[in-house]
Amino acid sequence: MKKLFTNYNFDFSKDEKKLLTTFCKQTLKQVEGDSRYFAEAKSFNSLLTKLSGSEDAIKLTKEELTKLKFQLEHNVKYLNDQISKSWFIKKWMYRSMVSQYENILETHFRK
Repeated sequence: MKKLFTNYNFDFSKDEKKLLTTFCKQTLKQVEGDSRYFAEAKSFNSLLTKLSGSEDAIKLTKEELTKLKFQLEHNVKYLNDQISKSWFIKKWMYRSMVSQYENILETHFRK
């Protein structure tokens, strides 16, 4: 039987909020100038204001959740491709970013 309502409340830790805030800011820098990505910019602006708030539980809309999850997954794929092509120091920096993003994905978004 399919669930009628899904709970989109997330309890991110302080470090996860900081990482997701930085991720949202980077995404907005890439997307803001282009009118084709208006919906993404709107979602990430909304997500950024929710993350910067002082609330413990963050309630996301379905659109925000899907866009955030999609961007995180594609960022992990991109970084893994870059790891395979790069040298030691760059690999070392990218691996820590990949592990942080994967931890967030596994903890909150894959159930």
